[in-house]
Amino acid sequence: MQISASTVKELRVKTGVGMMECKKALVEAGGDVGEAEKILRKRGLAVAAKKAGRATGEGAVASYIHTGGKIGVLIEVNCETDFAARSGDFQDLVRAVAMHIAAAAPRFLRREDVTESDLADEREIARDQAIRAGKPEKVVERIVEGKMEKYYSENVLLEQPFVKDPDHTVGQYIAEAVARVGENIQVRRFCRYVLGENGSE
Repeated sequence: MQISASTVKELRVKTGVGMMECKKALVEAGGDVGEAEKILRKRGLAVAAKKAGRATGEGAVASYIHTGGKIGVLIEVNCETDFAARSGDFQDLVRAVAMHIAAAAPRFLRREDVTESDLADEREIARDQAIRAGKPEKVVERIVEGKMEKYYSENVLLEQPFVKDPDHTVGQYIAEAVARVGENIQVRRFCRYVLGENGSE
């Protein structure tokens, strides 16, 4: 079903959850804003959004070495208190995200981190492909935007399908942990090393 941009915006304002998650919840709820809000709350996303502005001065730096010692990950994940940082839920989250990074090789943490040159290159490639495929000019831009969303879901950690549960993104998985732990949790940075490659990802 078609969900209007104004309805998505209304739900976003009410919950603080990202536009894509709001749209998915609205589709699932048949366009009912109240029902969509309940769906987001059940997933813990609304709770996570409300906590997102809170300071995260504690946390952990952890490492994960993939079987065989060919891939390694260093990750820093922050939370609000040392008590939460020592909790099993938090430690499990850190390890699971590090394992995901080893498996899925994200290039960026969040979409805002994608460089302008990368965006320009991807848009140019997508536009060229659409034109070569004979698509009408009026749909080319829609195709380009669709390809850009796919690019984000393949390269941005928080938007990648979580390897342990591909029905959820890594961002959703973290949001659910926020709801359980009761504190703001943020992945601050990560580094992925591959044996024999120069530099890190």
